[in-house]
Amino acid sequence: MVAALLKGLALGFMLSISVGPVIFSIIKQSINNGHKGGFAFIIGVAASDITLVVISNIFSELFGSLLEYKTAIGVGGSCLLITMGVYVLFLKKIKVDEAGLQIISMETHHYVKIALSGYFMNMLNPSVIGFWLLTSTSLLTESLNYRIVVFTTCLVVVALFDITKVMLAGKIRERLTPHNIHIINRISGLILIGFGLALIWGILAFGDKVS
Repeated sequence: MVAALLKGLALGFMLSISVGPVIFSIIKQSINNGHKGGFAFIIGVAASDITLVVISNIFSELFGSLLEYKTAIGVGGSCLLITMGVYVLFLKKIKVDEAGLQIISMETHHYVKIALSGYFMNMLNPSVIGFWLLTSTSLLTESLNYRIVVFTTCLVVVALFDITKVMLAGKIRERLTPHNIHIINRISGLILIGFGLALIWGILAFGDKVS
């Protein structure tokens, strides 16, 4: 099982360091809503990864058929990114107290909404779907135990990296003023919009050529 463990570590590391909208959203949620907000977001991301892993292994034909709708999925995910980017850029407000310090006021339903945003942002990302489909397809000839070790190791590595991102972002937040957080929100919003537009352009321009 050493080979399976090493493969899982490699896949987890590769997925963790890939640059995409999720990593910026993890940082944004942690800065705006503290550790709990960041953890709620990565719980949603982890849940979507687990969902995709289960579907890709148990319902491989069904999962593969999703790629037939990659344009619709990609455009839907892109619109979600753009919507979130517009909200963060223009509508997101930073609450401050009388001393000018940021106020974090979160209730249970807020954390649920953050978790759901992480779930669907990751779930509607065609590159994530492609990653899990290619990985599961490459392991079809391996034993069940082998695949369990690979996917479990991969998911654990990704989760540890995401937790690290939340903790580091929390440390950064302690040193930021509300004005700086507002600037970071605007930059994050622009990044999300940029990812969304780039993804739509790539799907519409090259989707038919790749398929």
